Amino acid sequence: MTDRPAYYRFHNGEKATLPFAEIEYEARLKTLRQSMDAAGASAVVFTSMQCIAYYSGFLYCSFGRPYGLVVTDTECVTISAGIDAGQPWRRCHGDNITYTDWARDNFWRAVASVTGEGGVVGYEGDHLTLHQRDRMEDFLKPLTMVDMAPAAMRQRMFKSPAEIALIRAGAAVADVGGYAIRDAVKAGAREIDVAMAGRDAMEREIAKRFPEAEYRDTWVWFQSGINTDGAHNPVTARELQVGDILSLNTFPMISGYYTALERTMFVREVDPASLKIWEANVAAHEYGMSLLKPNVSCAEVTHAINAFFEERDLLQYRSFGYGHSFGVLSHYYGREAGLELREDIDTVLQPGMVISMEPMLTIPEGQPGAGGYREHDILIITEDGNENITGYPYGPAENVVG
Repeated sequence: MTDRPAYYRFHNGEKATLPFAEIEYEARLKTLRQSMDAAGASAVVFTSMQCIAYYSGFLYCSFGRPYGLVVTDTECVTISAGIDAGQPWRRCHGDNITYTDWARDNFWRAVASVTGEGGVVGYEGDHLTLHQRDRMEDFLKPLTMVDMAPAAMRQRMFKSPAEIALIRAGAAVADVGGYAIRDAVKAGAREIDVAMAGRDAMEREIAKRFPEAEYRDTWVWFQSGINTDGAHNPVTARELQVGDILSLNTFPMISGYYTALERTMFVREVDPASLKIWEANVAAHEYGMSLLKPNVSCAEVTHAINAFFEERDLLQYRSFGYGHSFGVLSHYYGREAGLELREDIDTVLQPGMVISMEPMLTIPEGQPGAGGYREHDILIITEDGNENITGYPYGPAENVVG
C-alpha cells in the first residue's frame, strides 16, 4: 500500500490579489513578533478566523475542521484542510501547508512541522477549545504556553490607513444597501423580500468596488413591529403594515471586514408616542457621537449617555452597550471586546481606532411607542475628534417611508 502523507504543500496556481499589500501584512507580523518577544514565545498558533485573516489574508471555511496560522521569528504558514486544495495557498500571505484526513490529528502534525517541539508556544485563549489545547500539548510538547489573544486584539484595535480605506468603502456599500431597502419598503412586503433587496444591492456594489476579491457573508437584518425588540433578531416572513416600526440593518462583508448601517424607520406614518421615543434616541445618538474623541475612555462615554437617558426616564429601556470596534469580525467570528462602549471597559480612545455609536431603546409590547429604536454610525477617531463615514441619513425627517 502506498504511504500517504500526513501533510504536504499544494501550491496550485499563482498567488491571488489579497485584501492588502504585502507590506501591510509584513507590518502586522512585525508588530506581532514584538509582542511574541515580550511574551517569550518562539511560535504562535492562531486558530480563529479573525487572527488568521488579519495576519495572513486567508479567511477559512471550517465545516468542523481545524485551521491554523503558525508564526515564528521567520515564518508565516497557514495550515489548511485538503478539501480546500490550493485556494488557501493562493489567498494567503506567506506559506501554506495542507493536512490530510487519512489519520486523526494530522492538523497538529502539520503545525508541529513548523513550530518544532519544546518551545514556548502562544495560542488564543478565547478560541482554542480544551480538546485542541490538549492536542497542542501532546504534539508540540511546549515548555510552556502563553495566551497571545489579548495582544493580538489590542493590535487589531488600531487600524492602519489601508484598513481604514477598506472600512470606509464598506460604510459606503452599507449606505447603498440602505437606499435599496428604503426603496423596497411598502405595506404588504415581507421582511425577507426587503432584506434580499438590500443584500443583493450590496453584493453587486462590493463586486464593482473589489473585482478581485472573494464574496461571502454579506447579510441584512430587516425587522418590523415586535421583531425590532432585539438588535440581532433574524429576518422573518412577517408582512409590513402601515404604522409599523422598522429596523434597517445592512452588513456588507469585504474580505472578512465588517461594516454596518442601522436605522429606525416607520411605514408611512409614526404615532406621537413613538415619535417622542425616536427623537430621544436620535438626540442620544448625536450626543454620543460628539463624545467620541481622543483621550476619553469607553466607560466615560457610556456613563455620559446613561445620564442623558436617565434624565429623560429612559435608561431602563437600554438593552446593550453604545458601540463597538470594527475590523476583521462578523456575526460569527471576531469581536475586539477591548473597544466597546460599556461601563466595564476602560480603554481610552486614540487616533486610528474605528468605533460605532449605536444607542438602542426597546419599549415593551403593550406600552405606547412599543418597539426597538436604534441608530448606528461608524466613526474614525482622529487627532482632534472623529470623522463620521456613514452617509445614510437618520431620524424622522428621512425615514418615514413606503
